Amino acid sequence: MSNVEDFAAQTLPRQQTAADAMFGGDPEPFMAMWSQADDVTLFGAFGPCKTGWPAVSATFRWVGTRFSNSTMRTEFETVHAGTDLAYTVGYEHGTVSIDGAPPQPLTIRITHVYRPEQGQWRIVHRHGDFAPVDESPGD
Repeated sequence: MSNVEDFAAQTLPRQQTAADAMFGGDPEPFMAMWSQADDVTLFGAFGPCKTGWPAVSATFRWVGTRFSNSTMRTEFETVHAGTDLAYTVGYEHGTVSIDGAPPQPLTIRITHVYRPEQGQWRIVHRHGDFAPVDESPGD
C-alpha cells in the first residue's frame, strides 16, 4: 500500500466517526484525533481562531455543546500523505441543529493537516469555513 492508501484506510474512518460524534454533541472522539502540542491551530468555521492545545480543546468543548440532532458526511476532494505530513481538503455536508434550533442544511469547506505522533496520524491544523458563492464564469 502507498502512504496515501495507508493513511486513508487508517485515519479517515476514525475521522468520520469522530466528526459524527462532534456533530452529535460529543467532542471527545474528535479531540482524540488531535495532537496535544502547543503548535496546533484552529481556524474555525464559526469564528474561533485558536493556537495551542488548551485553547483549541476548550473551543471544541464549546462547539460540541452547540450541536445536537445532526448528521454530517465528509467528502474529501484531495487526500495526500507523505512520511512526515498529510493533508485532506474537502467538505462536511449535512443537516445540523445548532443551539437547539431546528435542523438546517450546512456545508463547511475543510482542510486538515496531520502529522504522525504516537503511532497514529494526528490533526495539527483545521481550517473550516463557509464557501462563498462562486462568481466565476461557467464552463
